[in-house]
Amino acid sequence: MTHAVLDFASFSSSAPTAEEIQLIESSVAQFGAPLLLLDCDIIRQQYRALRDALPNVTLHFALKPLPHYAVVRTLLDEGASFDLASSGEVKLVAAQRVPADKTIHTHPIKRDQDICDALAYGCNVFVVDNLNELEKFVAYKEEAELLVRLSFRNSEAFADLSKKFGCSPELAIQIITRAKELGIRIKGLSFHVGSQTMNPQKYVDAINVCNDLMLKVVSLGLPALSTLDIGGGFPVSYSNKVIPIGEFCKPINEALSELPETVSVLAEPGRFIVAQAVTSVASVMGQAERDGKIWYYLDDGIYGSFSGLMFDEATYPLTTIKQDVQRYPSVLAGPTCDSIDVISEHIMLPKLDNGDLVIGRMMGAYTSATATDFNFIQRAQCIAFNEEAGQKVQLG
Repeated sequence: MTHAVLDFASFSSSAPTAEEIQLIESSVAQFGAPLLLLDCDIIRQQYRALRDALPNVTLHFALKPLPHYAVVRTLLDEGASFDLASSGEVKLVAAQRVPADKTIHTHPIKRDQDICDALAYGCNVFVVDNLNELEKFVAYKEEAELLVRLSFRNSEAFADLSKKFGCSPELAIQIITRAKELGIRIKGLSFHVGSQTMNPQKYVDAINVCNDLMLKVVSLGLPALSTLDIGGGFPVSYSNKVIPIGEFCKPINEALSELPETVSVLAEPGRFIVAQAVTSVASVMGQAERDGKIWYYLDDGIYGSFSGLMFDEATYPLTTIKQDVQRYPSVLAGPTCDSIDVISEHIMLPKLDNGDLVIGRMMGAYTSATATDFNFIQRAQCIAFNEEAGQKVQLG
């Protein structure tokens, strides 16, 4: 049997290559549709790119956009650390034998059980942003260290995470002061400027505020802070080009260089690591003509892998296996009985037959992670490729 060596990372966001078509059709034949094809080589590529762009920052991959065992194992082999936010994520990294000292728990609001589960695993760095949360750690002050999360609003981001979490510098001082009174150790500060932040100045401004706050902490006679967590939000390109990550991080590195030498810096990248690494494959279940457009009903949709269209405001590049020159005004709809389950209402496609395949690019972040089983329709299976570094997929 002959084999073709496939470099999945070389695929563009346009028409599929012959090698890609072979992989997709072979995968559908073996596993059925819909599918999510996860390329671990792209995980490595993206992690290394960000590591090189932020050479003095410890990267804690945020599991929430794609909590998949193959992602964890691939990044662990690359030397990555991990950012956890739930007991489920603690179980995932523990099952993959991630050393607990390579993890932090950054959910600002936690149940007591969440704290206990993380501490039992060995993760002892947590985040707080209010006095109520601080008091939860009185019982665990001998084990836990805390980061105080600041709020930096960003209306331009996909998700302005400071709307829900974070505190002002003034409240941070109150929290740090109260922590000293309670005997709770404050390790440092953290922030998140928002998902898909296009302007690096948002990081620079936040870093400068944190630097000033660290100096103020010392001037007030409070214990010096040793850590700054600059969060995630590093942008990737869906339909619009973004600043290359090396250029994007230059002003961030300049701002970080102004911090005291005793301060270590962490980051929580998520989307940047995984968005590009997954390709979705859906098949046409049926079709109908409505208002001059052909509606194609796929076996994946808004309640499945395309959930990011609702929750994440992402725009996924779409293409088809069939590449006829003639195109027609078309609609791509999902499989559920809900009328909002429409993937794209304005797309030009070749004439498709039932069973033809539609490909979605940039499908790694907040797709399978936010998919549901609405209508009891099974969500897409995720298949990992290139799990061993340097070993390409073998087709045959």
